Amino acid sequence: MKKILVLSDSHGNLNNMVTAVRNTSPEMIIHLGDCWGDADLLHRKFPFIPMEQVPGNCDCRQEFQERILLVEGKKILICHGHTLNVKAGYMNLKYTAEEREVDAALFGHTHCVFYDNHNGISYLNPGSIGAPPLGIPPSYGVLEVDGITGRILTDVFYLE
Repeated sequence: MKKILVLSDSHGNLNNMVTAVRNTSPEMIIHLGDCWGDADLLHRKFPFIPMEQVPGNCDCRQEFQERILLVEGKKILICHGHTLNVKAGYMNLKYTAEEREVDAALFGHTHCVFYDNHNGISYLNPGSIGAPPLGIPPSYGVLEVDGITGRILTDVFYLE
């Protein structure tokens, strides 16, 4: 079983990301964009933890917008979500996930937590670790992928 910390929309808040790493002791970190440089700084603090990331709409990077990772034999789509217009709804994300035959789809951009399982695909938006909506604490996700049983578990945690 691989435990993955999923972060998004850090917007300059390195301290919250460091707290999330210390709270979860992950085997891998995925940063879903906004801000790319924050993920780089986090990786420098924890260089022994593998990190994957995609750019967000605030990142001025265009080499790739979505990626598929293979973790414990499971295909995981990672994206910020802006190119799939997730603020207007999740239909484009759903179609993309089904078309690419992934087991999980991780996204950010909305700053709002969302997790669900639909047609065998696990969806997770960890919310924002750095700039959550007013009145909501910063949040992060944990994805656990079990290559033996094939199960993917998602959860979201809030910093108080």
